[in-house]
Amino acid sequence: MFMPRALKVKRPTDNTSQVLKKKCKLSQEGEKEGSDGTGQPPNPSLQTSSTAPRESEETNMNAETQVKPASQETHLPTLEQGTGSPVRAPEDQQSSESSPEDSEEEEEEEPVKSFRKSQRWPEPGEPICVMCSRFGEYICDSTDNDVCSLECKASHLAKMGMGTGEDAFNRDDTGEKRTSQCGQPAVDRAGNSVEDLYKDYSYKEDAFISGLTEEQVQRVKQELGIVTEGREVGRPIIEFGQCNLPPTLSTNLKKAGYEAPTPVQMQMVPVGLAGRDVIASADTGSGKTVAFLLPVVVCALERLVEGGPGGPAALILTPTRELAIQIERQAKELVIGLPNMRTALLVGGMPLPPQLHRLKSTIKIIIATPGRLLEILKQKAVQLDGVRVVVVDEADTMLKMGFQQQVLEVLENIPEEHQTLLTSATIPKGTEQLAARLTHDPVRIAIGDKNQPCANIRQIVLWVEEPSKKKKLFEILNDGKLYQPPVVVFVDCKLGADLLCEAVKKIMGLNTVAMHSDKTQWERNRILKGLLEGDFEVVVSTGVLGRGLDLVNVKLVVNFDMPSNMDEYVHQVGRAGRLGHRGTAITFVNNDNKRLFLEVVNRVKPTGSQLPPQLLNSPHLHEQQRRDKQKAKQRGEDDVMVTKTNLLDIIRKHNRSSKR
Repeated sequence: MFMPRALKVKRPTDNTSQVLKKKCKLSQEGEKEGSDGTGQPPNPSLQTSSTAPRESEETNMNAETQVKPASQETHLPTLEQGTGSPVRAPEDQQSSESSPEDSEEEEEEEPVKSFRKSQRWPEPGEPICVMCSRFGEYICDSTDNDVCSLECKASHLAKMGMGTGEDAFNRDDTGEKRTSQCGQPAVDRAGNSVEDLYKDYSYKEDAFISGLTEEQVQRVKQELGIVTEGREVGRPIIEFGQCNLPPTLSTNLKKAGYEAPTPVQMQMVPVGLAGRDVIASADTGSGKTVAFLLPVVVCALERLVEGGPGGPAALILTPTRELAIQIERQAKELVIGLPNMRTALLVGGMPLPPQLHRLKSTIKIIIATPGRLLEILKQKAVQLDGVRVVVVDEADTMLKMGFQQQVLEVLENIPEEHQTLLTSATIPKGTEQLAARLTHDPVRIAIGDKNQPCANIRQIVLWVEEPSKKKKLFEILNDGKLYQPPVVVFVDCKLGADLLCEAVKKIMGLNTVAMHSDKTQWERNRILKGLLEGDFEVVVSTGVLGRGLDLVNVKLVVNFDMPSNMDEYVHQVGRAGRLGHRGTAITFVNNDNKRLFLEVVNRVKPTGSQLPPQLLNSPHLHEQQRRDKQKAKQRGEDDVMVTKTNLLDIIRKHNRSSKR
């Protein structure tokens, strides 16, 4: 379908392949019969018969859109995004035979919709227009966002400060100033040559940072709680300007609200830009996402300029759909105005055909859950042989049994020479050993107290027996000092979430909703959006909201059911203090959680919070403390010995290093 270059139709793959095949056959017929080189069909009767019914429709469209009739479109080869050069679809290379039935059965495609009122409302799981929330049928090539019409594209461009928006209607479709795989000149939104801006880019330490003494650097790291391990670790930056980022990327960073770097960004960004592997552990809500996105975007830009294998240059793996959606949204904010820097979201729970169709564009960054990505890899719909950087977010979950095998299968499709960035709020010892084997000469970065909740969160532990939990929750929701909507209440099962949600609605009269994995992706997106916009006063959730999500307006979290392990506790408590905001986390404990008593005391007591006497006087706690002292004494004796396990680990690491 021929249309303004600023828009790209998003259609399911089955319909698209059928249309492309018909275009191919018609185009080859024209070549056999002889074309005059103008792109017009040699059969005038076919042209006349199909253009007549379109005349009345075209007169109602804005004359400036200059959208050609579908009858003329069908005789033109498809055009690649961002260029005027004809590109054949894969079907063009297969069969050159045509039949009269194809042209008779071919349906006319609709022109690009000029006005939003002409667009329908979306079905569950379909893309949504960023301006009016109608069906996002098209992709704006300047911002990579979904739009429903030329009208919304114009409004979107004006809102983003990229002109008056008139370009959406008066656009030169020659593609002379856009990047393409055919090697045409590429420019950013300011008209600067991409080759000049990003050629030979490599991170160089800023002169101010280099001028600091080693004592000053250590003082800065100590004040910020930055601990690093590794060979030749780069010094932390003080501001983003010291990274020498490309101008457009720096502008996008400021527009997205990132004025000054957080401690994890200060240390991880320069190390990542230098191409080193990283294992990073930092508080929840500390800004880890931007810390790995900046190296990812710069790496993708370098690949874009250098050429080489097509396909994506970066892969980001996450354990949950909601986290993947959030990361893609932040990535889009950073790549606005960068030519051909498109992202693809590949997650389960959403229709597969639109995701496959998205991969036909020039995709440079993939954000995916492992299961859906493996499904797409088996269909050979994407090649990862050009990937240079791999990010595994929430690494403690991703490298556990269940996800671990899927992650390893994905990595088998990626070249051995690539950069690996692993991030999480908690990295247990067992996970850290596996993470070390997936990386080469990594830099370990720890911000704050390792595997501890964010210092901005006030932790309250209450001893509450099972029959009294609902009553205690209602008291908290009635307390004027504690209750600050929206409140997130974590439970341990889906049925419990539904039942507690109904109880809060009925007894308290609050606008409450339940969130768990049995909800459809459309429902989960709606609930998450409502939570961020303050539409719900209470959200009762299982652990699906416990990881990575920036719930910036949540000030109170209640662990109605104590999580099964302390890593999950850290992540769930972390929903209450995002991006430097202060919050409160209340946790109910009783003898059903006796296995975790010692860990709860070790995590909460250093913060100065008071612990319930029932917990401190528990015989289960005293027994755990006695055993812990015995293990500590035994570990002290074993440290001077080389055990069989230690020896095997040394051999494995040596073999891995020698292969590289």
